[in-house]
Amino acid sequence: MKELTVTSQDAKQRLDKYLKRVFPEMGTSFMYKMLRKKNITLNKKKATGSEQVQTGDLIQCFFSDETFDKFAGNIGPVDLTARSQAGSSDKNIRDVKNVDAEYKKAYDTLCSIRVIYEDDHILLLDKPAGVLSQKAKAEDLSLNEWMIGYLLNEGTISADSLKRFKPSVCNRLDRNTSGLVICGKTLTGSREMSRILKDRSLQKYYRTYVHGRLDGEKTLIAYHRKDSKNNQAAISFEVSESEKKEYDEIITAYRSIETKKEYSYLEIELITGKTHQIRAHLATYGHPIVGDGKYGGKSNVADCPKYQLLHAYRIVFPELEGDLAYLSNKEFVCEEPKIFEWFKFNFFI
Repeated sequence: MKELTVTSQDAKQRLDKYLKRVFPEMGTSFMYKMLRKKNITLNKKKATGSEQVQTGDLIQCFFSDETFDKFAGNIGPVDLTARSQAGSSDKNIRDVKNVDAEYKKAYDTLCSIRVIYEDDHILLLDKPAGVLSQKAKAEDLSLNEWMIGYLLNEGTISADSLKRFKPSVCNRLDRNTSGLVICGKTLTGSREMSRILKDRSLQKYYRTYVHGRLDGEKTLIAYHRKDSKNNQAAISFEVSESEKKEYDEIITAYRSIETKKEYSYLEIELITGKTHQIRAHLATYGHPIVGDGKYGGKSNVADCPKYQLLHAYRIVFPELEGDLAYLSNKEFVCEEPKIFEWFKFNFFI
């Protein structure tokens, strides 16, 4: 007999889903058979699988060590995202030493990442420009790997807990956009962050320098279509009824902080969130972001930034209930990188 104790990372999910993560090689019908026969119990009682597990719950498995290891795959951490997308074949399972090495390499290599805030459920990170939020290719090292390496280094999670739940980035920034990124440390944190990002109740503000003079404040509404082939967004301020099915409506609000010479310093509220929305929307409006060559923000000044001056500056949480109620209406700020100060000193005085 072996015992499992539910951690905070695994809490607030159905028992059957928890068991499928612990025992990826156990068939679903056999799992329910084990529950019916009380070969798997929850807090020493018979369970159906529909129960929601809580931190500290005890799960007892009344089968041999050999069977336990067989169902668990007798391996190290499993990339659950890869498993769900590509099935449970051996090619999706990586040796624990290689997985740990990847996270350690990311943690040691991407040393310019800062922790802005951390609690039991979430982590707020300051992503520098040039760092991917998540992998684009298998060999990439991204903020996501750094975050797991950080949590392993701090002892917050273990290689074993990664079999059941893998902390992850909840919102993504473009590679060359800097600033606040939200990460879920637990299933509860990940679910709640995903919910408020999806329903747009989380307020997200950016700082940027754009070409041209913009005063006051305004809410811009347009239509967005992603060109996946060229990894670019097409924006139209008017589309016909027949074209609307090809586009998504986007909303971007700006407030001018300061305007000097041929540049404006803006705070942007991202109300919807589509690929390159702020960059493409402002460019189509006639005010591309400084340094954003993809959307017309190139400068004639030789030593001007080679990437967009766009920074995820501030978030404000909505009213929350349950385990994350303590975050209700809280505001977090991620100070602008030094390149912003440099640009202001050289071109905005």
